[in-house]
Amino acid sequence: MHKRFAAQSVIGDVLRVQGGAPRRSALARLFGLTSVGDDSMSWYLGAKGEIVVGSFLAKLPPDWTVFRAVPADSARTDIDHLVIGPGGIFTITTKNHAGDIRVGRNTLQVDSQPVSYLQHAESEAERVTSLVRERMPLVAPVQPVLVFVDPSLLTIEQKPPQVKVLDAMDLCPWLIRLHPVLSAGEVQEVADLLDSPQVWHALPDTTPEDVQERFTELDARLRSAGIRRLSWGVLAAAAAIAAGFGVLQLIAAVTAAG
Repeated sequence: MHKRFAAQSVIGDVLRVQGGAPRRSALARLFGLTSVGDDSMSWYLGAKGEIVVGSFLAKLPPDWTVFRAVPADSARTDIDHLVIGPGGIFTITTKNHAGDIRVGRNTLQVDSQPVSYLQHAESEAERVTSLVRERMPLVAPVQPVLVFVDPSLLTIEQKPPQVKVLDAMDLCPWLIRLHPVLSAGEVQEVADLLDSPQVWHALPDTTPEDVQERFTELDARLRSAGIRRLSWGVLAAAAAIAAGFGVLQLIAAVTAAG
């Protein structure tokens, strides 16, 4: 399980869809147009969010263990990050939204649209709790954590009873501040248990090195396309301003002549 990397499953989905996408024309590349559809873009942004959170978790002290893209079941779903440390066991669900996030006791909205993120996070934690308690019955329940990457606004109107909701920037400081509930031996025992592939469903066949390399190439293309689109937008705005200024000068000249 230590060989799994952040967003591995989601990256696999993105690459599988993009593999069948038509090649962009030279004109499309010039103007920064991409062949990434809405579904692929959603997966791409999700992968980027998981990678960001993974980079934060990599800075936890050495008495913490982090597993990434943990296969949860045969339905091609995974747990973004699974964290074990002195403060307990945590499933980390990552969402990459730049919108307005509002959290209620049992509800969560993104830009006024209700989503089921809280229920999904609870389900993941319950699944891991069942796995651990089959072998370690006295271990405390797994804590579900829902983190948002770069939200425009994150408002906790009421705290959910089960799920901790955080800005991704606050995740590691919150984990480190928690009161210890597991001894060093228990942390190692849980980590050894959850490190076993036999606990989870079969891992994908694609080699991590290949997946990471291909995603890096896709990421570079998308960032390059974004820069081109921004550049064309700036040029268009500048042209519009220049044209407007020219019209004003012409009007002024006509008015003066009259």
